[in-house]
Amino acid sequence: MHKRLVHFTFVALLLGASTLHADENFPVISTPCPFGECQASISFTYLGDFVIPTGSMEYGIEFGGISGIEFDAASGRYIAISDDRSEKGPARFYELDIDVSHDGLKGVRVNKHVAFLNAEGDAFSKAEVDPEAIRISPDGIYWSSEGGANPMSPPSVQVASRSGEFIRQFSLPAQFFPTADKAHGVRENLSFENLAVSPSGDVFVGTEAALFQDGDVASLTKGSLARIIRYDGSTGTPKAQYIYPVSPIPQAPDSADGANDNGASDMIALNDRYLLVVERNFSQGFGNNIKVFMIDVEGATDVSNITSLAHTAERVVPVRKSQVLDLRAIGLTPDNIEGIAVGKAMDGSDVLILAADNNFSKRQKSQFFAFKIDLPKMGG
Repeated sequence: MHKRLVHFTFVALLLGASTLHADENFPVISTPCPFGECQASISFTYLGDFVIPTGSMEYGIEFGGISGIEFDAASGRYIAISDDRSEKGPARFYELDIDVSHDGLKGVRVNKHVAFLNAEGDAFSKAEVDPEAIRISPDGIYWSSEGGANPMSPPSVQVASRSGEFIRQFSLPAQFFPTADKAHGVRENLSFENLAVSPSGDVFVGTEAALFQDGDVASLTKGSLARIIRYDGSTGTPKAQYIYPVSPIPQAPDSADGANDNGASDMIALNDRYLLVVERNFSQGFGNNIKVFMIDVEGATDVSNITSLAHTAERVVPVRKSQVLDLRAIGLTPDNIEGIAVGKAMDGSDVLILAADNNFSKRQKSQFFAFKIDLPKMGG
């Protein structure tokens, strides 16, 4: 895009910003002792939100589908992955400038997009992958796909260069391969939605809901047993698997047959033990409800050798979880939040960024929330 067009695009995005600002005296949201452990204390201060209108064009491709976001400490910018299945443009990630400081969230600007390439060096064909989550590590960009258009397509975690070239792919445990009878493996569109990289280089990859053989998706009365794979990031081989208990759906739809769900939509590592997980609920007639939980993987059962949680006599201890943020409870109206990142504001303070996937729908928004975050004072 020419510089003049970049300028006009950014002006348009500024005009699309929400009128809700941090100076409306939103409180500090503090959880002093998650799990009863005060060294895990965490707090958030709202800094504002910003919307890029659906239909906005960037470098000749419609912007949207933001399903994961990550802070790039090397550049001070963010990268955000689109879950466009190479339909509106190539499977890709964006580079973003996010203007946030103690004065609030002022703007989000798109600098460029980068296409992911397959092992043959070509852009992915239509519906070949479903990009969902993204993280940065010293050896490249890690990104997850829920699979392809064929329900038998397995999910994947791939490593790409910063310019999008394929480097390698992680190995996939047997429990996650889907079968035609839907008795085993990941559920379509409910698989590798979550991705985190710990300081040690371990990589956590989580499903949005239970594998077929592990139980049901969440309902109004019951949760769902999602799996998290812990990988050695340097080799791409699994080290362990944990169970993350997705909460029951917190809000009923406005009709008996209305759409209603809840699932884990992204996660980020605070250290090698504690992570933040986003749970995203949609209820027809109500909209989205977004909650953030801190989880602790220490002491959780390694279920790598358990084929089916629904048919095991083994005692299984899931990860511990503690709610630390509820966007609706503090008066915000979130859209379809699918991305979480911890980055640095322009003044050097730590910030939490949440990003929404608009599904390229005029009824939804590419929405960004920012919070000043006081991180736990604990070691790795």
